[in-house]
Amino acid sequence: MLLLIVDDNARMRESIGRYVNKRIPDHHSIFEAATGEEAIQLYEKVHPDWVLMDIAMEPVDGLEASRTILANHPDAKIIILTNYDDPGYRTAAQEAGTRGFVLKEHLSEIGSLLSP
Repeated sequence: MLLLIVDDNARMRESIGRYVNKRIPDHHSIFEAATGEEAIQLYEKVHPDWVLMDIAMEPVDGLEASRTILANHPDAKIIILTNYDDPGYRTAAQEAGTRGFVLKEHLSEIGSLLSP
């Protein structure tokens, strides 16, 4: 499985990667991006199976990056992984076409979402 982790915090990207490698039985190749712009560019290069996308990033946030990726690749599988439990963000993520919305404090929920 190819996985793209997008978060502006390097330690958070590392933590998410460690979690995925420990808890989800499968071989993974993990790519990382620190910005929404970088995520869009990297998606075009590697076409990952899944994207774990933070929301709060500058200058392109995770929702806008998700919209852009999904506009060009409607079959892209993106899960929003965020600290913000906000109904507006949940609605925007759903309207963008993402496959899930998980709070970082509930990281264990991504295991059930990362399925073929």
